[in-house]
Amino acid sequence: MADAASQSDSGLFDPDAYRMSIGEHLEELRRRLILALLGFLLVAGVFLWFGRDVMSVFCAPLVHTLQKYDLSPQLHSDEVPDVFMSYVEISLISACAVAAPWILYQIWQFVAAGLYPHERKYITRFVPLSIGLLVMGMLFVYFLVLPWTLEFFVSFTTSVPLPAQHAPLVETVASTTKPSAIDRIAGNPSHPTEGQIWFDTTQGRAKFFINGQIKIISFSAENLIATEYNLPEYIDLVVGMLLTFGVSFQMPLVVMALARVGIVPIDTLRAFRKYVYFFMAILAAAITPGDVVTATIALMIPLCLLYELGIWLAVVGERKANADRT
Repeated sequence: MADAASQSDSGLFDPDAYRMSIGEHLEELRRRLILALLGFLLVAGVFLWFGRDVMSVFCAPLVHTLQKYDLSPQLHSDEVPDVFMSYVEISLISACAVAAPWILYQIWQFVAAGLYPHERKYITRFVPLSIGLLVMGMLFVYFLVLPWTLEFFVSFTTSVPLPAQHAPLVETVASTTKPSAIDRIAGNPSHPTEGQIWFDTTQGRAKFFINGQIKIISFSAENLIATEYNLPEYIDLVVGMLLTFGVSFQMPLVVMALARVGIVPIDTLRAFRKYVYFFMAILAAAITPGDVVTATIALMIPLCLLYELGIWLAVVGERKANADRT
């Protein structure tokens, strides 16, 4: 495909000199899509190979929160294929995230040929910012929003007390024997014996040895509600948060584009701040997956700040454009 950025001998760009037929456009599109697909399949193969480790990374925030509240750090699944399908889902989503720059590059190579040089320059200037905001939004979720959300709900769940119990009709006699206790060790015994029970302090798990294998004993807090967290629902929550925050962090570019094109003047963006903030609060409550408490607050605050960043970028861009014209 001819390079649309090529310059004529006079130094002026002539798009008519690089026109292609519909068949040539379709052939170039097919070639770019094949290259993008091959890159994705290569990355997907790597993530499928290391998918179990990626799944552990996804589940780490929940495991750490459960351990903090002395709960069994183990997820559950209700259906037979749940674990495998979650494994495939995490691997493919992670592959999409990593292969996204290569896929976007192939799409850009096809689209760029139809743009004027100043249009290509304007877009490529803000592509790194867009990718940076996307990554920033995902990191913000993983290291701040997700732990905060899990902390709030797990702590609330474990604080629900049992209902008041009536005194027994028959008087009980205090036992003269001490209750049994299990050993607390860091890790597993080097040579466990059949039927041995212990508590692994490094993992926060109660374990026992049976039929030559180590098994886990599930337990919960001494309160009204015993919680069991399912793997598919948790993975859907994490993926939904990552996508929601990653896309929402594109707010500065949207605001800047609206002002740059002239759809919404900068003065209007400033004057309607309070209405925009109110709308973003409703939007955050509507699009955040899983809950409308912690994630909504965590999304609304960055959206307001990113809105102000978009206004600032629009002002800087307008000043630069005015300087170029003069």
